[in-house]
Amino acid sequence: MIYMFLAEGFEEVEALSPLDILRRGGVDIKTVGIGGREIRGSHGIPVVCDLADSEYDAAGFSGVILPGGMPGTNGLDASAAVDSAVRRAAGEGLPLCAICAAPSVLGKRGLLAGKRAVCFPGFEKYLTGARLTRARVERDGNIVTAVGMGAAVEFGLCILSLIKGEDAGEKMRRTILAPAAVNVL
Repeated sequence: MIYMFLAEGFEEVEALSPLDILRRGGVDIKTVGIGGREIRGSHGIPVVCDLADSEYDAAGFSGVILPGGMPGTNGLDASAAVDSAVRRAAGEGLPLCAICAAPSVLGKRGLLAGKRAVCFPGFEKYLTGARLTRARVERDGNIVTAVGMGAAVEFGLCILSLIKGEDAGEKMRRTILAPAAVNVL
C-alpha cells in the first residue's frame, strides 16, 4: 500500500494527477489526511481522504508520496505520522516521492543527501546535501522529486514506472498522451 499524505493547503493538482495515474496503473494507493479525513487544498477544494492519519497502518505501507503546496507542506513537515513514514521509507528503500515544496520535508531530514533532486524554486536551501538539477522530475534510486504543479503528470508517470516498471509507465504515458521527459538514474 502506497500512502499519499495530504495536509490542509496541499496543491490539488500535485496530489490528484499522480493519484489518478497511479490508480489507473493498478497501484494500491490510499490518501491519508493529516488531522482528519476531509482536507482542503490550497485553492479551497475539499478532498475526502481514504484515511485519517490516526487510522493508517504505520507498519503496513510500501511507499510515501508528498504533494506540495502551501501551507500544506508545512503541515506535512510538522506531522509525526509523516516524519515516521518518510524515515521508514528511506530506511527500507521504499518509494519516497515529493513534489514542489514537499521535497523540503525530505531534505530537512537529510534524506536527500547525495541524491539528485529538484523542488519548487526558492526551496532549494532545504534540500540538505542534495545534488540539485534543472530537471522537471528527478528520480534517483527509490526517490522521486518534481518541481511543481506543471510537472504533476510527469511525476505520476515516474512514480508508476518506479513501482510497476518502465513498461507500465511508458504504456500509461502513451494512453494519456503525455510527453516523455524524465531523468532517471
